Amino acid sequence: MSRDITRCSEAELLELKAELDRQYAGYVAQNLKLDMSRGKPSGTQLNLTNGILDKLDNYVTSDGVDARNYGGLDGIPEARHLFSELLGIDVDKIIIGGNSSLNLMYDTMMRLYVFGTGGHEPWRKLPVVKFLCPSPGYDRHFSICEDLGIEMIVIPMTETGPDMDMVEKLVAGDDAIKGIWCVPLYSNPQGICYSDETVDRLARMKTAEPDFRIFWDNAYGVHHIYAEEKIKDIFAACEAAGNPDRVFYFFSTSKITFPGAGISMMASSPANLKEVRKHMSVQTIGHDKLNQLRTVRYLKDAEGVKAHMRLLAGELKPKFDIVLETLERELGGTGLASWTKPKGGYFVALDTLDGCAKATVEIAKEAGVKLTGAGATFPYKKDPRDRNIRIAPTYPTLDELRTAMELLCVCVKRAGVDKLLKEKK
Repeated sequence: MSRDITRCSEAELLELKAELDRQYAGYVAQNLKLDMSRGKPSGTQLNLTNGILDKLDNYVTSDGVDARNYGGLDGIPEARHLFSELLGIDVDKIIIGGNSSLNLMYDTMMRLYVFGTGGHEPWRKLPVVKFLCPSPGYDRHFSICEDLGIEMIVIPMTETGPDMDMVEKLVAGDDAIKGIWCVPLYSNPQGICYSDETVDRLARMKTAEPDFRIFWDNAYGVHHIYAEEKIKDIFAACEAAGNPDRVFYFFSTSKITFPGAGISMMASSPANLKEVRKHMSVQTIGHDKLNQLRTVRYLKDAEGVKAHMRLLAGELKPKFDIVLETLERELGGTGLASWTKPKGGYFVALDTLDGCAKATVEIAKEAGVKLTGAGATFPYKKDPRDRNIRIAPTYPTLDELRTAMELLCVCVKRAGVDKLLKEKK
């Protein structure tokens, strides 16, 4: 369909609505149960990592420690060196966590909230604490802020990252703003990659508060599909700007090996890590070293990770192809929607006509396709234009995905046509 539906007459819209209702009823009759609600790997993708389960023929780490016992707060040396090589981060800046980088993010936020940092007042003692939230963004980041009662400020995303003019103005003038969430490479859900200029501006910008922190969640740092994009070193940029303590960097193998059974990592300056270790040593004696050991033995080194990710890209590319080809074929030129074309990551962001995302998601659900809730990609689950939908293509089979995408496009058109008809009255 290539005609611009937004320019159709009322009679043409009514005719199109009747055809769309007929198509939709056909999908309803199939009793579908398809899930595109979260970025979960499919079974075939998980099978590519099954060899990791056979990597514990002995339990001694490179520094002679029995991984079956207590200890090792920073993580085993092999894991720290793997992430150092892979991500280009000084090994002394790295601490290995458990199975979840989200857990590390929550704990980091909680430490700042309860204890503060650098001798500054703990956030809990302040009358109000605010965080900048580039949006559309990752719903679980927003949930952390909401859980702690931290006020969230929506920052629009551009093709090069957050709207830095807005960010710089806000952080310079409001001492209640304590940080910003960032997914710098293949952002969730749009797949945007931060430009060098964006990284530099984040690093050097003047902030009203000296304890302002960047939460740098590089969740998709090695998830290349169509091309290998790179981002500038945030640590080097911050150090050059005289702000070495500004960044908390997070990464995990959750979508590299097994979700829920991978290993996570945080990195920061020596001063920040000294504070982290002080409180972490009370919280835990050490994370799961056996999981760290088998993960490193399976992935081996940075090149081993990249080789494994090429296998995963071979699994994911046909799915992203289906999503993008279906959107172009069914919605291209209609004026009813626009979408991103990411080069990597895990998601595609779809924007409907204003006011149509909730309706689209609801009628898709009624026909048997579960999507991420409309509004989930914004703080407080409130999309101010009610238009953004996160498409997660990784879990369904190829055939299921084709059906789900074709139905989704019918739903986008139904919701859009209904809106245009109401505007005609």
